[in-house]
Amino acid sequence: MNKVSLRAYAKINLGLDVIRRLENGYHEVRMVMQSIDLYDKVNIYKLKTDEIKVTTNLGFLPTGPDNLVYKVAADLKERFNISSGVSIDLFKFIPVSAGLAGGSTDAAAVLKGMNQMFDLNLSTKELMEIGAKFGADIPYCIMSGTALAEGIGEKLTPLNPCPRCYVVIGKPGISVSTKFVYQNLKLTDDIVHPDIDGIINSIDSQDIYGVAEKLSNVLETVTESAYPIISEIKSTMVKEGALNAIMSGSGPTVFGLFDDLEKANHCKEVLWENNLTRNTYVVGLI
Repeated sequence: MNKVSLRAYAKINLGLDVIRRLENGYHEVRMVMQSIDLYDKVNIYKLKTDEIKVTTNLGFLPTGPDNLVYKVAADLKERFNISSGVSIDLFKFIPVSAGLAGGSTDAAAVLKGMNQMFDLNLSTKELMEIGAKFGADIPYCIMSGTALAEGIGEKLTPLNPCPRCYVVIGKPGISVSTKFVYQNLKLTDDIVHPDIDGIINSIDSQDIYGVAEKLSNVLETVTESAYPIISEIKSTMVKEGALNAIMSGSGPTVFGLFDDLEKANHCKEVLWENNLTRNTYVVGLI
């Protein structure tokens, strides 16, 4: 096999709770993760020369050893003594530094693609274990779908599929450092923690209104305060018919759940016309 082409799907967090800060500097989390139909295209080509090449349609992204897909490709080559090289073409559609796991899902696609290309016969669990060494979101991106993530995000439990709905994705023209958000998170006694079990119960009963009602992200306490435009995007989505709207991951992307496609498309236009978002999409769930 000389070429593998994959779609690398973005994710949103229907619920994101931080339980505590761990001694190693990481945080224990409890999250409901959901894949959405927004994706990067990843093409992997086998090379005769022993090298790794990465190209992308975004000129500002690194393409050398600092790129996450380069790192996972190099690890597989060394781990399994692969003498052939690979050329990896990334066609980015998922916004960068957006809380949508764009880099992680690309890395997950490369792990899966090289597993096919070189007949490594690695199970999904084995791929997830390798991916976890490079990022907490990579194991989920390998598994995808609807899942409960615990630990630092690497302990995954598949859930029933989320009820169907339309999702408006809106990223403002800012980028947010995940490190900044977690460093400034204050887990005080009065902080309101998301009802993760309630979200799961609503998913089990296929109640999209129950899911929407319980959408919550504890990291908003940091990011929303630092970047008020996030609140403005959320309120605009709700005004335009969203069942609810919250920030995904550490932000700054906001998403709203809709039960009506016409309202979702109109919301997208309103966000764009009012200059609230730079990247705006209407997508479904995967």
